[in-house]
Amino acid sequence: MDKEPLIYLDGRFVEKSKASVSVFDHGLLYGDGIFEGVRAYNGSVFRLVDHIDRLYDSAKSIHLTLPMTKEEMTGAVLETLRKNRLKDAYIRLVVTRGRGDLGVDPSLCKEPTVFIIAEPMASNLGPKEPRVVRVMVSSVRRDAVDATSHEIKSLNYMNSILAKIEANNAGADDAILLDHRGFVSEASVSNIFLVKKGRISTPSSGAGILHGITRARVIRLCLDLGVEVQERDVTPFDLVTADEVFLVGTKAEVVAVASVNGSKIGQGGAGLLTRRIYQEFSKMVQRPEEGTPIYESESGQRLSARQKA
Repeated sequence: MDKEPLIYLDGRFVEKSKASVSVFDHGLLYGDGIFEGVRAYNGSVFRLVDHIDRLYDSAKSIHLTLPMTKEEMTGAVLETLRKNRLKDAYIRLVVTRGRGDLGVDPSLCKEPTVFIIAEPMASNLGPKEPRVVRVMVSSVRRDAVDATSHEIKSLNYMNSILAKIEANNAGADDAILLDHRGFVSEASVSNIFLVKKGRISTPSSGAGILHGITRARVIRLCLDLGVEVQERDVTPFDLVTADEVFLVGTKAEVVAVASVNGSKIGQGGAGLLTRRIYQEFSKMVQRPEEGTPIYESESGQRLSARQKA
């Protein structure tokens, strides 16, 4: 019988079937918490330092004091992977406000809940073509930056869920959400880029986007390739009339968009620049300097996440 996966839960490791939180946890009752989705490639956790930094920024923005230092949180992620003997994985790191009562007051939650799930996940990256999807523009708007902004990676993903339901009902693979002004924000769980006449654009922070770790690395990758990326307000017209459109995210990696609202983008597949970025990104995630090693070095010493940043 296969050994059951282990989940990190408040400082201990428990079997998957026994991992649970209280029904009075504010993460469950009110979506009061934060999370990170992280990838491991070939024994190295991609941009782990960036993910941990963003987690603590999200915590600060919702006045949530985390019970661990950044180094301790990093160590817990790596140990979860080791316990499960994983090299290629998707990691979900979650911190909730913790157990409270049926009232909304967070001061009644005495201690945050921390859990980490790591599951095997093979990459779609490689020498082959990127995955191609069809998207639609949703009627559901992305939350404004002065509301429950997606700049905070919180447990409240209701407008993404509603947009995804709308896409499912329309027969599309994903939804594009607009901001409260009508400008393009992002896909349900991915950032968006568009190419027009060899120039790349992506929605700016004002559109209420999540500051994606993959998004930031793709922007740097484009600059390294000599391709400028403009962060600006993007209209639905810009999107539909683009030569190429692609989505990026930790779990999605790099995905080409074939059509928007039934209108074909370019030739209806991955364009030349999208393919180039996909191929270069595929190589990049395998580089040791891009991640934090999970297992011991050849000398037998564990390497610090900060050393590999």
